[in-house]
Amino acid sequence: MADEESLSRGAEFLWMAAGSRQIMAPERFSDEQRAMAEAGREFSEKEILPRLADIEAKKPGLMPELLRKAGELGLLMVDVPEQYGGLGLDKTTSMLLAEQFSCVGSFAVSLGAHTGIGTMPIVYFGTEQQKRAYLPDLATGKRLAAYALTEATSGSDALAARTRAVLSDDGGHWILNGTKQFITNAGFADVFTVFAKVDGEKFTAFIVDRSTPGLDVGPEEHKMGIRGSSTCSLLFEDAKVPSANLLGEIGKGHRIAFNILNVGRIKLGVGTIGACKHALRLATRYAKEREQFGRPIASFGLVANKLAEMACRIFAGESMGYRTTGLIDEHLARAETDAERVAAIEEFSVEASIIKVFGSEALDYCADEAVQIYGGYGFIEDYEPARILRDSRINRIFEGTNEINRLIVPGTLLRRAMKGENPLLEHAAEVRQRIAQGKLPARADGALAVESQVAELAKWITIYVLAAVVETYRVKVAEEQEILGAVADMIARAYEIDSVVQRARQILAGGDERSKKIARDFVTALVPRAYSFVAHTGRHVLMDVYDDPTLSDHLAAVDKLRMDWPCKVIEAQRRLAAAVVDAGGYPL
Repeated sequence: MADEESLSRGAEFLWMAAGSRQIMAPERFSDEQRAMAEAGREFSEKEILPRLADIEAKKPGLMPELLRKAGELGLLMVDVPEQYGGLGLDKTTSMLLAEQFSCVGSFAVSLGAHTGIGTMPIVYFGTEQQKRAYLPDLATGKRLAAYALTEATSGSDALAARTRAVLSDDGGHWILNGTKQFITNAGFADVFTVFAKVDGEKFTAFIVDRSTPGLDVGPEEHKMGIRGSSTCSLLFEDAKVPSANLLGEIGKGHRIAFNILNVGRIKLGVGTIGACKHALRLATRYAKEREQFGRPIASFGLVANKLAEMACRIFAGESMGYRTTGLIDEHLARAETDAERVAAIEEFSVEASIIKVFGSEALDYCADEAVQIYGGYGFIEDYEPARILRDSRINRIFEGTNEINRLIVPGTLLRRAMKGENPLLEHAAEVRQRIAQGKLPARADGALAVESQVAELAKWITIYVLAAVVETYRVKVAEEQEILGAVADMIARAYEIDSVVQRARQILAGGDERSKKIARDFVTALVPRAYSFVAHTGRHVLMDVYDDPTLSDHLAAVDKLRMDWPCKVIEAQRRLAAAVVDAGGYPL
C-alpha cells in the first residue's frame, strides 16, 4: 500500500490534536454521491413508502420484487467492483445510499443483508472463479444473498458454532450438518454465506446455493418489528456443497465473519441516522399541525426541545459516521489487493463499533420521542411512529449486540497498544506527566477555540482513565465488563465531541450563513453534555478502580482537566427547534 505513513490510523482521534485533519462530512459530498443519494431517495418515495402496508403484511414475493427492481436501477451494485458488473464506488457513497432506504426498516434490513453481509464476503474473500460466478448476478439482483452465522447456541459467541463440515471421501463436496437461526432474507435468498466448523474444529466459510441438496429453509419467524423482512432458520442435513465453494481458507472463517461485521456495523449506524431523519420529519410535521390550547404543539418548549434533541443526535451521528467512511475510503483508494482492502476496514473497527452503538441508540431515542409527540396516536398502529419504534429495537442486537460492541472498543485499543500498533500507552504516560507539570491543553486560536480545547480535555480524561484501568487490572481487565463498558462510552463521547467540533469548524470556514448559525448551535447543544458525561463517568470509574489514599490523587489529577465555560444550551436548542420546524425536519 502506497504512502501508508500519511494515512490516518484507527482511533487516532484519541491522541491527535482536534482539527489536525479535514474530515469527510455531508457538506463535502461530491455531485456523484449526491446524485446516487437522490436516486435512492426517489426509489424510497416512489416504490417503498407507497407499499408500506403490503410490506408490513409480508405480501408474498413483494420484498424480492422490490430488491430486484432496485437492482435494475443499479442500486445494489455500489460495492461490487466494476470488473464483476458493479459500480465499484466508495464506502461513503455506499453508506449514503443505505441512509436513503432507512425510512422503512424492513426494506433497509433486507437490502443491507443482500448488499452488505450477503455480498461482501465474496467481494473480499472470494476466488476469481467465485467472484465471476456470483457477483454479476448479485449486483443486478438477479440473485439475492443472505449471511448465515447465528445459531441457537451461538449468537455473540459466534465461534461456538456447532454446524459441522466434513470433506466427502472423493474430495468433491463438503457435507454440512447443523442449523442456522434468525437468518435475514432466508425465505427468498438464492445464495448464502454459511459458517461451519471443518471436522468440528476449524471455523470456516462456505458459499451455499439455495438449490443445494440437503438444505431446507424453516418457516418465517413472527417478529416484534421489521415484520416485512424475511427471517427463517436454515437446516443442513448432509447438505452437499461443492468443494469449490469453500470461501477463504479453512480455519480462517473468523476473519470473514468479523471483518464483514465491521462493514455491517458502519452501514447500520449510518442507516439508523437516516431513520432518525425520517422520524424527525414525521414528528415535526405532526407537531406543526397538531394544536392544543389554541396553538401548534411545536411552539411549546418541551415539545420543541424534543425536536432539537433529535436533530442533535442526527448531527452527531452524521459527523462520526461519514468521518469514518471518509477515513476508510482514503485507505481503500490506496489498496491494491483484497487483503489490503480488508485491512482498510479492519483498521477502523473501533469507530465502526462506536457508530453502530450510537446510531442504534439514537434511533431508539428518536423513535420513542416521535411516539411521544404523536401522543395517543403514536400508540396506534395506523400511524408510522409505532412501526418505527418496533423496527428500531432490533438494531441494538444486529451486527453484534451493543454490549459486545462496547467491549470491542477498549478491547481493540488495548490489544493494538500491547502489540505496539498504536501509541496509546505512550500517550497515556505523556498525559500523566503533563498533568503533573500543569501543562494542560491550551486554548487554540480561531473558530470554536473553547470547544476545541474541550475536545482535548475530554480525550485526556478518557486516556487517563483507560490507563488507570489497565494499570490496575492488567491481564484480568477483560473480566471488568462494567468498567470497560463505561470507558467505551467515554471513548465514544470523545469521538463525538472531536467529530462535531471539526465538522462545525469546516462549515464555519466555508458554509452559508444559515448553515454556520445552525452548526454553532449544534456545537453549543452537544459539546457541554458530552464533555460532562466524560468528566462525570471518568470520576466514577476511578472510584471503582482505586481506594484512598490513591483515589484522592487520581481524582485531583482528572479534576485539573475539568472545565466550565459560558454556554447557553437552552437558547441554542430553541434556535435549533425553530430551524427544524422551518425546514420540516433535519435542518442541514
